[in-house]
Amino acid sequence: MTEQQALFTYCLRLGDDALIQSYRLSEWCSNGPILEEDLALTNFSLDMIGRAQALLSYAGQIEGKGRTDDDLAYRRGERQFYNHLMVELTNGDFAFTIARQFLVSAFEKFYYTELLHSTDTMLAAIAAKAIKEIKYHLAHAADWMVRLGDGTAQSHDRMQTALNKYWPYTGEFFEQDELAAKLAESGIAPNIELVKEHWDQYIREVIKEATLSVPETTHMQTGGKRNGIHTENLGHILSEMQYLQRAYPDAIW
Repeated sequence: MTEQQALFTYCLRLGDDALIQSYRLSEWCSNGPILEEDLALTNFSLDMIGRAQALLSYAGQIEGKGRTDDDLAYRRGERQFYNHLMVELTNGDFAFTIARQFLVSAFEKFYYTELLHSTDTMLAAIAAKAIKEIKYHLAHAADWMVRLGDGTAQSHDRMQTALNKYWPYTGEFFEQDELAAKLAESGIAPNIELVKEHWDQYIREVIKEATLSVPETTHMQTGGKRNGIHTENLGHILSEMQYLQRAYPDAIW
């Protein structure tokens, strides 16, 4: 694999994470528990769709085959998507969505902070814009983690249940395959061990403040980021998200 091919796939990984997470959050539009959260989660979705557009546009430029961000979003099959499994899981109740957002945003904060120093100037520029949004997403999710975890007995139990469900998917954040190692060596991608160290410390501090417990399971799910092997959820997402483009492939607006 050449560095150009590696960089193309790497941008797909980052862009797919933002795209699929955006889709999941958009499902809260008009369904939030309170109006403020309805607006907040929908705005987070818009932030992520903007990030996905930037990353997929750049991926298309790197590939050099004339594919646009729309082509990459709407005309790939599920085995050609490389998002983390966690972001494609169903929303569940509000506690589940908050737990997922907390774990993902914490990872993104430390990952994109390191990506600011990428030797690839385009990725560094995308990271500079994204990190401002990510910090707000994390502050919002961490606040709700504490409010619900240290709230009533029912809210505490629901948040612990949500945390337990998503924890086995966190290991995939820190997998380092040959592609990622190659880009990290050249200074394009972050040092994943450093990201993991910061993430782990921060996560445990917030979980403790929320009077929750770090799940004890050590078994971790994998497949989406490295091999494009997903849960059944991604197929359902794509069947809805890509329907119009596939039904009317030459449509213009």
